[in-house]
Amino acid sequence: MRAALAMLLLLALAACGTTRAPGPQAGITEPTSCVPYARARSGIQLQGDAWQWWDQAAGRYVRGRSPAPGAVLVISRTSRMPNGHVAVVSRVVSSREIRVDHANWATGSARGRIATDQRVVDVSSGNDWTLVRVWYPRINDLGTTAYPARGFVLPRLEYTSAR
Repeated sequence: MRAALAMLLLLALAACGTTRAPGPQAGITEPTSCVPYARARSGIQLQGDAWQWWDQAAGRYVRGRSPAPGAVLVISRTSRMPNGHVAVVSRVVSSREIRVDHANWATGSARGRIATDQRVVDVSSGNDWTLVRVWYPRINDLGTTAYPARGFVLPRLEYTSAR
């Protein structure tokens, strides 16, 4: 029994963008990954790893390049972050800065934890949110890595006409 619990905990601490989540699905528990957290916080019902959310939202949810409270920022997968990342916009500070709520961004003992009101800055040359830097709690500042982002998925269903 103890070995099974240890294995469950290790699986729960897996990469940020995975769909795996510990604990009851009805609530948000810690530790957790970013996908179940974003799904619960935003109400956006997409599945799969974080990097898959942008394509999965096509035709189902409104997608855009401008942040809005409640929208989900989709960060692409990279070699350092193979599952990507999703974060829920809690507020827009300016045209180039937002605050997000997300899970499993930190490392070490803070891995899998939920962080709220975290700073994200658009560092793209076109001011289009295609490249972002994210607050990194361990250094108490923006991280040094700029992450490619796909855009924002809004929790509004895409309009489809009746056939």
